[in-house]
Amino acid sequence: MRDDERNAQPKEEKREHEALKFYYTPTDEARPEDSESNPHAKGTTRIPEVIDALVEEFGDVVWNVESYAGEDTVFVEKEKIREVCRFLREELSFTYFADCGGIDRFTEDERYEMFYNILSLERNKRIRLKVRIDEDDLSVPSVSPVYRAANWNEREAYDMLGITFEGHPDLRRMYMPEDFEYFPLRKEFPLLGVPGSLPLPPQTPEGELTMDPFAAAHGSKPTKSYLEPKSDFTDDTDIE
Repeated sequence: MRDDERNAQPKEEKREHEALKFYYTPTDEARPEDSESNPHAKGTTRIPEVIDALVEEFGDVVWNVESYAGEDTVFVEKEKIREVCRFLREELSFTYFADCGGIDRFTEDERYEMFYNILSLERNKRIRLKVRIDEDDLSVPSVSPVYRAANWNEREAYDMLGITFEGHPDLRRMYMPEDFEYFPLRKEFPLLGVPGSLPLPPQTPEGELTMDPFAAAHGSKPTKSYLEPKSDFTDDTDIE
């Protein structure tokens, strides 16, 4: 018996696995929110003058401002996110689009959220914008006409959360198949996936599709690859 065949045989002895130890780290006491008393605060994230300019230009469209750990986050109405971004770029020199992404807050109202991180290299400042999205209306204006770099970030949010972006030039899935029925980053999506939703290829050409990528976790025992019958498939193509 070859060494590889001997190593492939199931082992009779079962080894007890030691539980991982959990080390509790006590939380620090709450610090004041002002940047002067927070040693981790960065001056680049405090932007009162930018917020004032946005409020003056858009009024109630800017419906909330949150400050935490020396960072300002500006909440705007989702219908105006493209106009706000265009104003930031053309009037306030925020020309560098870092990223954007979606969040499932798993709340009754305004369940989803989109965040946008944008930088001004000229000002040496950065701003975080956020919009809230109701589950009944998963549509947000795309900011890719303003920042081309938002293209793939918005596609990812569409693929993972099902949020659609009006005016996006090429809104399609980028990770999952186009006919996939689920959105993996939604909180109700199982950590081990949905059995049968994404068939995987067989181990051999004659084998059956793997309908459950985590079969063992769901109670079944799939055949080990080294125990599958040998394939009769032959490739007679001549390779020059």
